[in-house]
Amino acid sequence: MSTPPVERARSIATVCLSGSLEDKLTAASAAGFDGVEIFENDLIASAATPERIRAQCADLGLAIDLYQPFRDFEAVPRDVLRANLRRAEHKFDLMARLGADLALVCSSVSPEAVDDDDLAAEQLHDLAELAAGRGIRICYEALAWGRFVDTYERAWRIVRRADHPALGVCLDSFHILSRGGDPTTIRTIPAEKLFFLQLADAPRMNMDLLQWSRHHRLFPGQGEFDLAGFLGAVLAAGYAGPLSLEVFNDVFRQADPGPAAVDAMRSLLALEEAAVPAGPVVGDRSLPEPPELAGPAFVELGADAGAGERLGSTLAALGFRPAGRHRSKPVRLWEQGDARILVNTGPDRPEHRGGGALAAIGVHSADPRAATRRAEGLLAPVLPRSARPDEADLSSVAAPDGTALFFCRTGADRDASWLGDFDPEPGGTAGAGVTGIDHVAMTQPFDHFDEAILFYRSVLGLDPEPPVEFAAPFGLVRSRLVLDPGGTVRLALDSAVLRRGSWAPAVPNPQHVALSTDDVFATARAVRELGAPVVAIPDNYYDDLDARLELDPGLAARLRECSVLYDRDARGEYLHFSVAVPGSRVFFEVVQRVGGYRGRGEHNAPVRMAAHRRRRLATGS
Repeated sequence: MSTPPVERARSIATVCLSGSLEDKLTAASAAGFDGVEIFENDLIASAATPERIRAQCADLGLAIDLYQPFRDFEAVPRDVLRANLRRAEHKFDLMARLGADLALVCSSVSPEAVDDDDLAAEQLHDLAELAAGRGIRICYEALAWGRFVDTYERAWRIVRRADHPALGVCLDSFHILSRGGDPTTIRTIPAEKLFFLQLADAPRMNMDLLQWSRHHRLFPGQGEFDLAGFLGAVLAAGYAGPLSLEVFNDVFRQADPGPAAVDAMRSLLALEEAAVPAGPVVGDRSLPEPPELAGPAFVELGADAGAGERLGSTLAALGFRPAGRHRSKPVRLWEQGDARILVNTGPDRPEHRGGGALAAIGVHSADPRAATRRAEGLLAPVLPRSARPDEADLSSVAAPDGTALFFCRTGADRDASWLGDFDPEPGGTAGAGVTGIDHVAMTQPFDHFDEAILFYRSVLGLDPEPPVEFAAPFGLVRSRLVLDPGGTVRLALDSAVLRRGSWAPAVPNPQHVALSTDDVFATARAVRELGAPVVAIPDNYYDDLDARLELDPGLAARLRECSVLYDRDARGEYLHFSVAVPGSRVFFEVVQRVGGYRGRGEHNAPVRMAAHRRRRLATGS
């Protein structure tokens, strides 16, 4: 018998979001959070009275789950203790006005504190006694950089010695996992003493713990911590309180709080799904499982009329044939093998002028409706779509960068799939050996890069490869590939911290569609004969390649002749070439995978970028 899903309260610390306290509360409520941790600095900066903040939270349906932080309290000399207790009384008065009944006390970093657990326990008992008289409880948290108390095990020993019903522990995933702590021993703490739980992910970094924590925390699923294992251990210990996010991140605290709060909620739902067999409850239903995918169905490029013609010419030179026109929309279908490219000249958008831009990606799904329900449950906006009664019923959701994501079936029977919406066109080219779509690469705004990773990871169930960074001609680029377990759907996400000037010239935020082939050299020769402008790679690259890898002379000669780039790893090889950018943003690449190679030749990207730029400067195209 399966375990029924449990609806848990979900909370977020106001420090996670940008804006005023009122902005943060509004964003948290709109994203579906049940409660908030109010960070003291946010309240201090607000002109609203505590009573007004309490009323706003009530109006928004938000509980105030925690007030924090209270710092540098325990194990101090008696005169310092008197000052600390006075400070605590003022904070408890404030909490009463807010309607908050749980305060977070962080382990001390004060130079006045001493290494004495008995004294710390005694003073925390006094604090808990003072709090209990106001109907308030205290949760004690071990900071990873605490002067003496820096592990949850030691914090629990002190709480146990203090032995007060109003005193428990707060578990913070960052403070535990950043130090390599073992969460399995959390089960030794009685459930009634687990007062609060704070969750944050982070990339693995070799740096000072305080700086790592203050600037580089991430929402769950965006970093490299085993948060699913951590949360599973906490819930197995009997914790029944809110699941709360506490993320300090410079980018998040400058971003629009609305989308950031949505991203936060999505991360929490995905974490629950990974940690709890029954998964999360969203509204009144369980979250559908990740869709079973079977590769890309199509890539849609939006373009104005002029850009549409240039894209069509480039596709024809790559061996594609015009296979159909949509019955009711200005969309043309180009096909070769299993690769399908749609060119949509309908919407008049600035990004579609001059050379077009990626507008949509369609993926094969075993159950498109369930996939859409999952995306909607994970707060992905469902896009409005008009269709005639005789057209396929397709639904799509918006990715963080605005790209539409379609779930669809593509069968041999055109009338039973979206292909039936296209009136076939006769004739066309003979093809050039392209077999399908290998991956789609998209440049993401720097402040939405982690959000995009989480979106595709949670909505589509794609697994992210380790991040890669490379020095491109115009700055450092961060890249990450996400793909399904079978490697049938691959999306490459790129981001640059700053883009000063233009990328090529006049190629900002490049996107490309990588087409697959079984023989990259045959395809390179075929597309040249068809007139495709293959980008020339300099001899310096091949000289270095030969020095590093000592390739077979025949292979090395073919690579040089066809301007094909090469990479290999322990699992296989990767060969790829590009054609010129037909407009201002989108270009095409042809790739061949040999063996189990999983990347996309990221370290060749600077060479390709420089080659694109040389061509544009020389030819103006």
